[in-house]
Amino acid sequence: MLRGDWTPESGYEAGLRLADEADRTAVFVANDQMALGLLRAFHDRGVRVPEDVSVVGFDDIPEAASFIPPLTTVRQDFARVGAWCVDAVLRELAGETVTGTRLVPTTLVERSSTAVPGARGRER
Repeated sequence: MLRGDWTPESGYEAGLRLADEADRTAVFVANDQMALGLLRAFHDRGVRVPEDVSVVGFDDIPEAASFIPPLTTVRQDFARVGAWCVDAVLRELAGETVTGTRLVPTTLVERSSTAVPGARGRER
């Protein structure tokens, strides 16, 4: 596992390191901005996505569909996350102790940065 700081630059640095690992087949990146940097590093090193390695990001930023190749990513409901955060703050301000964890529903958005058996090279 490599660590980054949520920026394309840290994704690029991680991508340069991962490009040299011959046994890697897929990379799950903590956010789409880091995935953008990783895709650039792979391109610079001649690693083909998805032919050589699949890449999946997280967040589904609006630009993710415009990356080259378009990025497969996990979409979360940011509006719901924001509403839950505001609710928790308001409850705390009202004197209530807020505990526990809420799971945010996610959706896998499949695009061209991942290989699917029998579908290589096909836009999804």
